[in-house]
Amino acid sequence: MIMENHLENNQMQQLLTILKQRYETNMYRHAHIEWAAVYKKLSKNPIKLLSLYQMEEGGGEPDVVVLDSKSFENIFYDCSIESPKGRRCLCYDRDALLLRKNHLPLNFVLDMVNIMSLELLNEEQYQKLQTVFSFDLKTSSWVYTPNEIRQKGGALFCDYRYGRVFIYHNGAQSYYSSRGFRALLRI
Repeated sequence: MIMENHLENNQMQQLLTILKQRYETNMYRHAHIEWAAVYKKLSKNPIKLLSLYQMEEGGGEPDVVVLDSKSFENIFYDCSIESPKGRRCLCYDRDALLLRKNHLPLNFVLDMVNIMSLELLNEEQYQKLQTVFSFDLKTSSWVYTPNEIRQKGGALFCDYRYGRVFIYHNGAQSYYSSRGFRALLRI
């Protein structure tokens, strides 16, 4: 059970065990990062652990990934092969939700990202993460949409097909059972 803004001890230990196992299984994502350093940062930051727990619970399979060797941050990304199951069937933002008259989705992407204290991947981050491993082979993921596109009613999403990343647009109020979102957490 999550208590206000932190995890119970057993939840925290279980999450750290999962994260360590995922780290050890996927060394190609973080060859130059020591688990001990990651663990030290995590153990000092219960709020970030709560965000990682929510990423895990939503099916994101978070893992620390190195995309920029200049950064001293540990950055966890959703590394599930398909868009996280617990974060699908969402329209892009509140304005999009309010435009829908029928068949309302349960929530919208930007609200969930904020509640979980995460960052929505942008196009560049999505493409860079695809250089580490291939994902969204059957699903797609909403990505951060610049204001000039959003103001015209659109929103962006990406997927990986035929050996490359595709960036598409859709009405921000649309939602699909195969479209979710991917996020990152900086520690």
